[in-house]
Amino acid sequence: MSVTSDSGSETAAARTAEIVVRGGPAGEIAPGGAGDAREPAEIDATVSAATAARIAASVPDATRRAYAGDWGRFTAWCARTGRTALPATAETLAEYVSALADEGKAPATITRAIAGIRTAHRVSGLVPPDTTAARAVRKAYRGERAAAGLPNQRQAAALAVPQLRRIAAALDTGGAADLRDRLTVVLGWAMMARRSELAGLDLGDVAEVEQGLVVTVRRSKTDQAAAGRQVAVPYGSDPLTCPVRTLRAWRELLAAHGSTSGPLLRRVDRHGVIAGVPGAAPSGRGAADGRLTGHAIGMILVRAARRAGLRVDGLSAHSLRAGGATGAYTAGADLVSIGRHGGWRDGSAELLKYIRDVDRWRHNPMHGSGL
Repeated sequence: MSVTSDSGSETAAARTAEIVVRGGPAGEIAPGGAGDAREPAEIDATVSAATAARIAASVPDATRRAYAGDWGRFTAWCARTGRTALPATAETLAEYVSALADEGKAPATITRAIAGIRTAHRVSGLVPPDTTAARAVRKAYRGERAAAGLPNQRQAAALAVPQLRRIAAALDTGGAADLRDRLTVVLGWAMMARRSELAGLDLGDVAEVEQGLVVTVRRSKTDQAAAGRQVAVPYGSDPLTCPVRTLRAWRELLAAHGSTSGPLLRRVDRHGVIAGVPGAAPSGRGAADGRLTGHAIGMILVRAARRAGLRVDGLSAHSLRAGGATGAYTAGADLVSIGRHGGWRDGSAELLKYIRDVDRWRHNPMHGSGL
């Protein structure tokens, strides 16, 4: 697929768009515009810069970054081993999976690498390589890890309510960064939010109503059509872990600095300067509007947990999502309402896994067995 453009800046944007979609170098960009002397067949095989950008935007940012990294590693391996990356054969894919296994990569990482390579072929108009042999290698590798006592799936530790309260108390200092961090933790937990959903929220996406908050999630991992969903977040019983009152305090702080729109969660430097407010020049690097990344949200939780004196083994941004789900189920919420609240697909294996973690104790068959 080639990309046509009439300006240098559009050409650069188009090339970038194609790279992030396919994960590899863009094809030659043909000169478009009036007087185009190319053959009809060549013209039919091109797209404009705007179309290429929309194709790129159809893939979630996190997925694009992951696939681009995976594709870069695959092409580098192919160059070292003398194999062809595009189109790749089933044998090349199987050998690459074996190489990843030799490096000790997690099975989930290998699965994503296979998906990224197949996506690169599809976007390039090529038939993806058959994965039968590659999947057989991955299956054998999972068996090797199990025999060696290594986990095949890493699960984020669910953040329980007592831990959430300790974190909120540790962040009750009045500082801008701590207020933002407390909002990040309590809102993420109450929404059962993915880190990308939290990072993507704007001030205008959160409305305060009589019962609490209505949060509009405009796009998520399981909502590729961007239909969006609204999450109802009620008041909390403790002011420190109440998402409504914490959001109100954060919004008032931003308004006092002249900011009433833009990202909800944003960078705050070590001097307390908030990014994205009029006249602010915070130190450090980041997006111009100050929007946090999903990675930053995970770092916020781990840092806050350390301050609260908690163990951080297994903690990640996903611990907020897992904690909200298990907390709701423990409190008596049904599986359907939890799934809809957190944006899980019906019958999600991930959600059922959280529920099983609760049920193995709540409904343990040994209770009342007379032991």
